Amino acid sequence: MNFEQQLRNAKSFGEIFDIVKKVVFDYCGKDQAGLMLGLTDLGTDSNQFIGAFYTLHGNMIIINKKPLQRIIQINPQLYNPYIFHILLHEYIHSLGIMDEQICRQLTQDISQQYFGDNHIATQLAHNIGKFMPNLVYPQNFTPPKDISIEFVSRFDRSNTNYIM
Repeated sequence: MNFEQQLRNAKSFGEIFDIVKKVVFDYCGKDQAGLMLGLTDLGTDSNQFIGAFYTLHGNMIIINKKPLQRIIQINPQLYNPYIFHILLHEYIHSLGIMDEQICRQLTQDISQQYFGDNHIATQLAHNIGKFMPNLVYPQNFTPPKDISIEFVSRFDRSNTNYIM
């Protein structure tokens, strides 16, 4: 099964992250073990949002739940490619590439090589702005009332197979 089919059939963050790790290792021969994933409400504005961030010293990727909820409501076919895009970008940061422009370019290059120009993951990497109506709520920014983090179990599965 190729990466496009795997992404289309993925049912969890862990399955999508497995694809991210495989393509990054194939592309640049690097791997990062032991990452954790957390989800929280960082809010959105009608023109912008923080999709995710990597906590350097905490070894954790935090994803904003608001765009995920919006995608499910508006365009569910965007869900897995969006998660792939976000995880790929933050995983590249976890490999020590902190320069945002270099990270964006690598995200685009990797997506293009493994999914082609017409795949949604590549289009997101090239210009996420064109997907903005599917990612944000139309009203002005309302800060979240609670920014508690929901941890995702079995996320980095290839490195924690000894934990039940």
